[in-house]
Amino acid sequence: MADEFDYFHDRAVGKLFDLILQLGTDLHVTNNRLHALEALLVRKGVLAAGELDALVPTPEERQILDAQRDALIGRLMRIITESGPAEHPLRDQWEAALAAKAG
Repeated sequence: MADEFDYFHDRAVGKLFDLILQLGTDLHVTNNRLHALEALLVRKGVLAAGELDALVPTPEERQILDAQRDALIGRLMRIITESGPAEHPLRDQWEAALAAKAG
């Protein structure tokens, strides 16, 4: 990690902070969009207030939700496991992925 980005003087703490910021950003965007969507659906009479909370997903919907969860966890794990300086933190992972694809 480049010194100018090493605010905590501990790489692990910096990664944890990056992870928390990413989670907070994702959660904020998701909450805003969910609230807007639910409000529009209730206003237009498509849903009754509170109906969304009672939804039980179908097996196909559950599969989609599980895949989305796994993708999110993958992005978060990338933050924790990335290596290299701040200018190109994923270079090692990128080069390994390219080598595996070519090999």
